[in-house]
Amino acid sequence: MATARPLAGPNAASDTARPLAWWRGAVIYQIYPRSFADTNGDGIGDLAGIAERLDYVADLGVDGIWISPFFTSPMKDFGYDVADYCGIDPSFGTFADFDRVVETAHKLGLKVIIDQVYSHTSDEHPWFRESRAGRTNPKADWYVWADPRPDGSPPSNWQSVFGGSAWQWDGPRKQYYLHNFLTSQPDLNVHNRDVQDALLDVARFWLARGVDGFRLDALNFSMHDPELRDNPPSGLPMEQVTRPFDMQVKRFNQSHPDIVVFLERIRGAIDEFPGRFTVAEVGGPEPLAEMKAFTQGGKRLDSAYNFDFLYAPRLTAPLVRASLSQWSGAQDEGWPSWAFSNHDAPRAVTRWTLDGDMARAARLNLLLLLALRGNPIIYQGEELGLPQGEVAFEDLLDPEAIANWPHTLGRDGARTPMPWAADAPQAGFSSANRTWLKRDPVHAGFAVDRQAADPASTLAYARRLLRLRREHPALVHGGIELIETPQDILAFLRHDDEAGTVLCVFNLGEAPGHWSAPASLGTLRLLATESRFGPLEAVPEALAPGTGYWAAAGAG
Repeated sequence: MATARPLAGPNAASDTARPLAWWRGAVIYQIYPRSFADTNGDGIGDLAGIAERLDYVADLGVDGIWISPFFTSPMKDFGYDVADYCGIDPSFGTFADFDRVVETAHKLGLKVIIDQVYSHTSDEHPWFRESRAGRTNPKADWYVWADPRPDGSPPSNWQSVFGGSAWQWDGPRKQYYLHNFLTSQPDLNVHNRDVQDALLDVARFWLARGVDGFRLDALNFSMHDPELRDNPPSGLPMEQVTRPFDMQVKRFNQSHPDIVVFLERIRGAIDEFPGRFTVAEVGGPEPLAEMKAFTQGGKRLDSAYNFDFLYAPRLTAPLVRASLSQWSGAQDEGWPSWAFSNHDAPRAVTRWTLDGDMARAARLNLLLLLALRGNPIIYQGEELGLPQGEVAFEDLLDPEAIANWPHTLGRDGARTPMPWAADAPQAGFSSANRTWLKRDPVHAGFAVDRQAADPASTLAYARRLLRLRREHPALVHGGIELIETPQDILAFLRHDDEAGTVLCVFNLGEAPGHWSAPASLGTLRLLATESRFGPLEAVPEALAPGTGYWAAAGAG
């Protein structure tokens, strides 16, 4: 007999005992600005393009947008190498354009969240230029510098995410500097209180400009072991290794325990501007533990997400159960966020389609993502069922993709231009003859204008599902209970004392499954499946692979 196992709820974790912040259960739509919409014909998406397309985003039914970096940058890592935290790169527009984005979003009822990159800068940042000029200047200790070992080798064995040593020799200082990513992305010494103060001033600058919160990039890389101890080997089998970075346990080059102290300083600065939201990207050696540490106790960050789903080659019931089981809903516990796709990871619909029915997989992904307790993050194009773009080697721009070719680590395929109009040049993204990253011609068939006219499209499904979620607050902020089920069947309840209970069931296996809901739930009224909306039929007991449903429990 199926039984329910409470994780966060049903009562204490329904989160109705205290006033709810706007972000609790909010759906966030991620915009990668280079690929969203180009208005000036240079082939690069811009802030004006975001402003012009915000009606579309608002019509989806989401609560806010997260905009990836648009700051001044040499673009060697396409904006995540910041040369001026308080500047806008001319390729994206001006402050007037940014202010228009914020103003338009707020008029449409959308919150605006922007990236903050506190672990590293570009080597063109004025801070780094001053720091490398000598060992005694005011910013000499603003980055992570170290002398070579006696034999001239790097100070530790740490490896860069993008391949090779994480240390780069610098002639002017006759020292190595740390770079966890590209050699052109030197790591800030966030142990330094002056560096923290400067970063907090950056946060205040954008909060005063009207943003509603931050997504904090690579936050667990922001502090290192000051003793520069070598990382131990990971012991990973060579067939699972894609780069030297994989061959170490990242014990000393990231996830330093003092990061949480800095987070409390960040929270203090953000609380000067009430009603703001913070979400961290966490990809450390123990991401779930770090997610909890970063969000614990109401004096750090509001939320965090990890890579449980972003790089998973398969979507399985055990994977989802394991992730959900980490969040009990305890009083001082933070609030999770969830992402299946983003600008760094191959699109989930491509990774998780088993039988070639990509449209069904896209809808099932949305049905699951929007049922999870936490903040769902939808990446641009996910609402279209957009698959991973095909990018030929000669057209690659992503340094990670080029370094690891032909391995699928590359990020370009998730960053190809957004298709707006099927029959327009560049699928409506730009009037340029060539866009910054070549679009995949296949994507024109997924264009917004074509799907908007089709009531059976993935876009139409996404809009209806988001509206349905709002109509059932238990799905927004309710507690969650996992139900014991056969291996490939995932079932859980979302419950709110005032708003009722919704049963969410999914067959994530490759074979048909049979499962009956507990009789204690009473009459079940079908709300939605991966292909249609209820009430259309009885709640199914036979579940084909890659199918699922939401049903209101105790319905009359």
